[in-house]
Amino acid sequence: MTRSIDKERRGEVQIKLREASRPGFDFFLLVILSCTIATMGLLTNSAAIIIGAMLVAPLMSPIIGLGLASITGDQRLLRFAGAGLVQGAFLAVLVSFILSWFNRQLPFILLQELPNEILARTHPSPIDLTVALAGGLAAAYALAQPTLSAALPGVAIATALMPPLCTIGIGVALERWDVAGGALLLFVTNAVAIAFAATLVFFSLGFGPRPLNNSNRLPHSLLISALLTIGLLVPLTYLSVNFVQQAAQTRQIENIVKEEIEQAKNSELVEMRVQRISGILNMNITIRSTQLLNHQDSVEIQESIAGRLQQPVDLVINQVIAARLDPKIPPTLTSTPTSGPSITPTSTTTPTSTATVTPTQTATETMTPTPTNTPTATPTPSIARVAHTLGRGLRLRQFPEGPIIGTLREGDKLIVMYGYEVMGGIVWVEVQDAEGRFGWVPEMYIAIVIPSPTPSGTPSASAMP
Repeated sequence: MTRSIDKERRGEVQIKLREASRPGFDFFLLVILSCTIATMGLLTNSAAIIIGAMLVAPLMSPIIGLGLASITGDQRLLRFAGAGLVQGAFLAVLVSFILSWFNRQLPFILLQELPNEILARTHPSPIDLTVALAGGLAAAYALAQPTLSAALPGVAIATALMPPLCTIGIGVALERWDVAGGALLLFVTNAVAIAFAATLVFFSLGFGPRPLNNSNRLPHSLLISALLTIGLLVPLTYLSVNFVQQAAQTRQIENIVKEEIEQAKNSELVEMRVQRISGILNMNITIRSTQLLNHQDSVEIQESIAGRLQQPVDLVINQVIAARLDPKIPPTLTSTPTSGPSITPTSTTTPTSTATVTPTQTATETMTPTPTNTPTATPTPSIARVAHTLGRGLRLRQFPEGPIIGTLREGDKLIVMYGYEVMGGIVWVEVQDAEGRFGWVPEMYIAIVIPSPTPSGTPSASAMP
C-alpha cells in the first residue's frame, strides 16, 4: 500500500506538471532538438544517439499531466497537457519527415535498407505495453516523491516516446506506410499506458477529490483509461501472433534458400533480406562463391526457390567472389622455371635465320594489318563518371537488369568497356568501377569525360616508318 502525500506536496506536483506541460517556446525547442537527434540516430542505426534523444524529449510531462488532470479534474492542466502532447507529437513527425525527405533527395546517409533501429519500432507487442505501464508507474511515483527525482532519466529511456514519432515521419518520407503505421501504434500504446499508470499512481497517493460517504467507487477517468489500456491488448496481441508466424516463415525461407545456394557452384549464403510486396516475395541475398554465377544460374535458383515455397519470388543475388586457400597444399610453381630455359635456345637460333629479306617481308605485312584501326574503332575503354541521378546514386548490376553487385555515387569514376546491349528500351553499357568490379549500368546515367580513341593514332604513326 502506498501512503498519501500531504496537501502541500500535491499542490507542488500539480504546479510543476502544469508548467512542464505548457506548450511554449522552451517546450517546442526541446521537441525539435530531441527529434533531430532521434532521427539522425534512427537513420544511422545508432542506439547511443537515440538514447540521448530520449533524455531530451519533453513529451513525458504532458502525458503524466493528462493522468493527473483526469484524476483531479484540473481543466487548466488538462488543456495544457492535451495541447502540448498533440502539438509536440505533430511537430516531431513533421521535423523527422523533413529531415528524412532531404536525406532522400541529397543522400548524406545512404539507405540500402531500413536500419534495425527503425524496424524495431514497427512491431509493437504486449511486452511494449508492459514496459510502458511499468515506466509510467515509476515516472508518476518519482515525480510525486521529491527524493526520487533522479529516477526520471532512466524512466525516459525505458519508455521511448520520441523514437516512435520520428519513425512515423521516416516512414511517411520513404512512403513506407507499414513502418509509419506500426510506429504510430507503438506511440499510442506508450502514451495510453503511461497516462493510465500515472492516473493509478496519483489516485493511490491521495490526489483528487475524496469520494462521498466513504464509498470505494473508482473514478470514471480511471476506469476509462483502464479500458483503453486493456483495449490496446487486442491489436498488440494480433500483431505479436503475426510477427511470430512471419518469423517461422522467414526461418523456413532461409533454410530453403541456404540449401539451394549451397548446390550452386560451391556457394554459401552470407545474408538474406526478405520483404513481401503485392503478394510477391522480394528476396535480396548475398552469397560467397568461388565461381561467378551467370544469368542462367540465377534464373534456375529463383525457379527452384519459388517451386519449393509455392509462391512467386523476385530474387536479387549479390555475389562475393572468394578464393579458397589450404595452408597444407602450397601452390606449385614448377611450370615457370621450365619455360624460362626453353625460350633461350630459340632466341639463339633467331640471329642465324634473320636474313635481311625476312624483316622486309614482315614490314610489308605489318603495313597491311596496320588497319588495326578497325578494332580500335570499337571504342576502347574510356573514362566516364556517374551523372544525371539527382544525387540518388546508381546500382551496378552483374548484367543488364540482373543482380546488383554494388552501389555507385554521383560523380564516381568509371571505365566504359566494350559491352553494349539494349534491353527493355534501355541502352546498357559494360563498365568497371574504382574497386575493379565489372558490371552494367544504363548509358543515360554516365557522362564520358575523356574519350580514348586518340592513343590509337600514335601506334599507327609509329608503324609507318
